[in-house]
Amino acid sequence: MSTNSPYVNFPGNGAEVLAQWQELFGGELDVMSYDDFPDPEAAFGFAPPQGALAHGTLTGGLLNVAGGDAIMSETPPALPSETYSFLISPDTTEEASALAERIAAAGGEVVMPLEQAPWGAHYGQVKDRNGVLFQLNVEAAAPQA
Repeated sequence: MSTNSPYVNFPGNGAEVLAQWQELFGGELDVMSYDDFPDPEAAFGFAPPQGALAHGTLTGGLLNVAGGDAIMSETPPALPSETYSFLISPDTTEEASALAERIAAAGGEVVMPLEQAPWGAHYGQVKDRNGVLFQLNVEAAAPQA
């Protein structure tokens, strides 16, 4: 079966962000630091900063994502962006509300409270403490026949 997930170039805090997302969204976290390699400079052709995340994945929870620390540029990319967000679809509005509350309590902020949307779903937005936007969408129940 084919799968896909976004790959995030973190600004030097990838392991920390992925660990926070695991706490918020659940799932299995697998991280590999450049320090885990016997000679990272020989293996990769550059000297990575101490503790930099070579690759990490978070799978099996509400969010599937992969990423690593962006270390090849002199100015690390900013993590917050107006051009992307993660769409999370919990099963119930209670789960979505609890998730928004957990993200806000962990230093984030509710941008748009979870409410009935014109398209029938319950929808809201919350940013985590890193400035990453998560859209929460709970599909409307199918009409009973």
